[in-house]
Amino acid sequence: MAGLYIHIPFCKSRCIYCGFYSTTAVELRQRYVEAVCREVGDLRFEVGGLRFGTIYLGGGTPSQLTGEQLHRLFETIYIYNKVEKDAEVTIEVNPDDVTENFAQELSSLPVNRVSMGVQTFSDERLQFLHRRHSADQVMTAFDRLRKAGIENISIDLMYGFPGETMTDWKADIDQALALGAEHLSAYCLMIEEGTPLHRMVMRDDALNASLPDEELERQMYYTLIDQLETAGYEHYEISNFAKPGCHSRHNSNYWNQTPYIGLGAAAHSYDGKACRRWNTADIMQYMEAMEQGRPCYEEELLDEDTRYNDMVTVALRTRQGLDLTTLSEKHRTYCLLNAQRFIDDQLIVCTDNRLHLTRQGLFVSDMVMSELMMV
Repeated sequence: MAGLYIHIPFCKSRCIYCGFYSTTAVELRQRYVEAVCREVGDLRFEVGGLRFGTIYLGGGTPSQLTGEQLHRLFETIYIYNKVEKDAEVTIEVNPDDVTENFAQELSSLPVNRVSMGVQTFSDERLQFLHRRHSADQVMTAFDRLRKAGIENISIDLMYGFPGETMTDWKADIDQALALGAEHLSAYCLMIEEGTPLHRMVMRDDALNASLPDEELERQMYYTLIDQLETAGYEHYEISNFAKPGCHSRHNSNYWNQTPYIGLGAAAHSYDGKACRRWNTADIMQYMEAMEQGRPCYEEELLDEDTRYNDMVTVALRTRQGLDLTTLSEKHRTYCLLNAQRFIDDQLIVCTDNRLHLTRQGLFVSDMVMSELMMV
């Protein structure tokens, strides 16, 4: 099994926190869709032995594509590839794009899972992020997707906004639970260099001072875990929660070292063994390359240490943890030696030849992982 990812880089407007590659040049949509379809065709011999168990349209904002464009993409994907009958097929959407017509279009596509960028149920915080939708539109979109037969819906939430209190965060969690989504992803608002948010924080001392401190962020994270687990969700990855049987199969591919193919500008691929590659992050260069029938990617062959580092950074994110029996003797010895102080500090536990982050370790996972990596 493998995963297929298609990057749709179009956004109607940009959010102030986003560091992903995207463009607001929606007039390029049709040309871009045709370029991706050409890439699908060009790759058919290379991926001929793969069977895809998941397909994921991410972005950007895939819901900015028209129904006709989405049909064109899926038709091409299914013509040239072997896709499992029970494949998980996900599309990311913005709530305000989910009109009744759009929801009905989804019901005529292979899509059986929708990931909706909610972020917060506070209109004030949505406006701060420069999100296009309102809290009411989230409810409306969710209802339309249900009526269209989408039985697996994931929503994204954020916490750690300037001035946000624990009471505010609990209210967001309560509203998310009231929706009854099958899956929830939650992330602390990151101030990424190069984003409008980063520039705002750098020049506004009052805004910077209003950001939650580390202890409040920690308590927000623990509150998230407690409320969702009490509601019956499984905390199966650092930022991801699901009702039983509703884990994201596609995202699990990344964490389980499963091969995946990425199509479109800035998309990444991995053969599950030793080769990573990535398409150019320039939409014009990408489209011109596809139209001329030439490759537009770079690739990297991974040595054993890099593969070990990759395994540490993805496996420790998951509930299953890092299986020490899959490591070479050299890397297993190195890992356990460096993990011992975290075991002593109760940030990691080792059971049945697996390393797991504890509740305390989850919040400082980046630091723990970096200390276990080969340098």
